[in-house]
Amino acid sequence: MIDQHGRTTAPPRRAARLPVPVAAARALILAAVFVCAACGLVYELELVALASYLVGDSVTQASVVLSVMVFAMGCGSLLAKRLRARAAAAFAAVESVLALVGGLSVMVLYGFFAWYGQARPAMVGCAFAIGVLIGAEVPLLMTLVQRIRRQDAGGAVADLFAADYVGALVGGLAFPFLLLPRFGQLTGALATGVVNAVAGGAVVLWLFRADLTRRERVRLLVANVAVLAVLGGAAWAAGPFERAARRAVYGGDVRVAEQTPLQELVLTGGTGRPLRLYLDGRLAVCGPDAAAYGRALAGPALAGGAARVLVLGGGDGVVAAEALRHTGVREVTVVDADGGLLRLGRTDPGLGALNGHAFADGRVRAVAADPFDWLRGAARGTYDVILADLPAPGQSRSAKYYSEEFYGLAGRALAPGGRLAVHSGSSLWTVRATLAAAGVSASAYRAPGPACGPSTFLLAGAPLPPTVTPLAPPATPPPPPSTLLRPRV
Repeated sequence: MIDQHGRTTAPPRRAARLPVPVAAARALILAAVFVCAACGLVYELELVALASYLVGDSVTQASVVLSVMVFAMGCGSLLAKRLRARAAAAFAAVESVLALVGGLSVMVLYGFFAWYGQARPAMVGCAFAIGVLIGAEVPLLMTLVQRIRRQDAGGAVADLFAADYVGALVGGLAFPFLLLPRFGQLTGALATGVVNAVAGGAVVLWLFRADLTRRERVRLLVANVAVLAVLGGAAWAAGPFERAARRAVYGGDVRVAEQTPLQELVLTGGTGRPLRLYLDGRLAVCGPDAAAYGRALAGPALAGGAARVLVLGGGDGVVAAEALRHTGVREVTVVDADGGLLRLGRTDPGLGALNGHAFADGRVRAVAADPFDWLRGAARGTYDVILADLPAPGQSRSAKYYSEEFYGLAGRALAPGGRLAVHSGSSLWTVRATLAAAGVSASAYRAPGPACGPSTFLLAGAPLPPTVTPLAPPATPPPPPSTLLRPRV
C-alpha cells in the first residue's frame, strides 16, 4: 500500500481466527510467555551451576554466562524481525529448538568436561545459542499478541513483560528448591526442555492453527514430536551417561554419587582402595591424608585441653574423630550445612571406617544447619575449642565463613581462654588478615600431605605447640579483607 505521502506501507494485519474468545486467547498467550520465561531462566541457572561445579569460581562463571546470554538475546531480537511475517510458525520453531538446546545443554557441558577436559567453550556456545533463541521470543510473541487484538504498544509490552518476569521468578525458585534436589541437574534440564516444547508447540498448533498452512502444521508437529523423542531418549540414557562421565572424571571406582540440596557428593574407593570424597567436584577428604589432616587442624588447638569442642563443617566426621581422641573431651558438636553429608559420614562403611565411626560416639552431636546462622544463636562462652573445617573461601557461597563477622561470632561463642583453628586452603594470608581485622591474632602453619598435597591452617587463642613449625608471612603483604567477604549480621 502507498500512503498519502507516497511511502510504501505494510498492509494492515487481519485479526487471527481463534478457536476461543479473544480474552481467553490473550490469557493463553500470556501463559505461554510465563512458561517459556520460567524455562529460559532454568536453562541459565543450570549452566551457571554446572559451570561453577566443573570449572570453579562461581562469580566468574555467572558473569560469563549472563554476559554472553544478554548479548545473544539482543542478537536474537534483531534476527526475529525477519520472522514476524510468519510469527506463529517461527515462534513454534524457536521453542522447539530452544527446548532441544536448553534441555541437552547440561549433558553437552558435562560431556565436554568429562571427555575433553574443557567446559568453558561448551558453556559459552550453549549460553549464546540459548540467548539467541530467548531473545527471539519477545518480538514474535508481541506480534502474536497484536494478532489477537490490536492495542497500544505500551500496554502490550507491559502485559508481555509482566508475564515474562513472573515466569522468571517461578523458574528461578523452582531450580534450587524443586528441580535440582528432586531431579538433579541433567534430568532437571531435560524435564524443563519437555515443558518448553509442549508449551510452545501446543499454543501455536492449537490457538493459531488457522494461520498455518497444512504443510507447516505437519512440519511443526513432526519437529515437536522429534524433540520430545530426543529429550525422552536422553532422559532414558541419563543414568548410564552420568555413570560414564563420573568414571571419566573421578576414575572407575565411584561408589556413591548423590545430589543434595546444596551440592553433589561423590565418594570413590574405600573398599581396598584409597577413599576420596568430592564435594561439587572438589576434593574434600583424601583417605591417605585424612588422619594427618585431622591431627593438623585439631591437635594444636586441643593441646591445652578442652571439654567442649565445636566443629564447623566437617560433616565427614574426620575432624570430630580426632577431637574424640583427646583426653578430657566430653562433648563434640558438629554443625554442617549439608544434612546429606552428615548422613553419609554416619552410614557409609568406608567413610565410617575412616572417621572411626565418630557419629556413633555418645559424646558427638550432629546438627544440620548453616554454621554462620547457627553461631548467631549460640550462647556466649560455650566452647573451649572451635575447629573450622569449612569449604574453601574461593567458593562464593562459602565466602561468609571467612568474614570478619563470622570470626566475631566464633569468638563470642568461645569460653575465656578458648582457641580457634581454621583450615585456610589456598587463601592463608588473606584469611589471617581477615582474622586480624576482626581483632584476632593467629599463627599460620602447614601440615604435609604425602598423597594429596599440603594444607595450611591458622590457630588463634594460643601459641603453636613446639612440635609445629610456624609459617613466616610473605615478603609482600596479602590483599586486605574484601568488603565482598563481609555480609551483614
